[in-house]
Amino acid sequence: MPVVRSAGVLLFRTGPAVSGVEVLLGHPGGPFFRKKDDGAWSIPKGLYEADEEPRVAAFREFAEETGAPVPAGRELALGEFRLPTGKWLTVFAVEGDLDPADARSNTFEMEWPPRSGRRGTFPEIDRVAWFTPAEAERKLARGQFEFVSRLLSSL
Repeated sequence: MPVVRSAGVLLFRTGPAVSGVEVLLGHPGGPFFRKKDDGAWSIPKGLYEADEEPRVAAFREFAEETGAPVPAGRELALGEFRLPTGKWLTVFAVEGDLDPADARSNTFEMEWPPRSGRRGTFPEIDRVAWFTPAEAERKLARGQFEFVSRLLSSL
């Protein structure tokens, strides 16, 4: 079975306007996640091929899923971690800011409702928001909080 690899950017901000550290997470779009909140959010990320550099893929996926390039800022490689799904995720943390109201995700198409013959277009991420680490622990999909922990240890 081939190894599935994904890469993402964990945008974070600190400073007087923020109490400690906050991280930017995305909520998956589409009908399956419409009513899910806790445990459904994700680090903006996506799949990449074996011949692609993880950092290049992470920055591309962030731009596709938020509609904005990764802001220039301090960058920390947070490494790789095997998620409970079996997928390997590589994450790069970048210090910067992004207004969630400005986020615009790319879209995907799928048959909806199932077996209806109709196709719907949905955003990959329907919204982004800033969270404290404690909030992120509750919001993130299983396994991804490992990268928030690594970020906090690095700061």
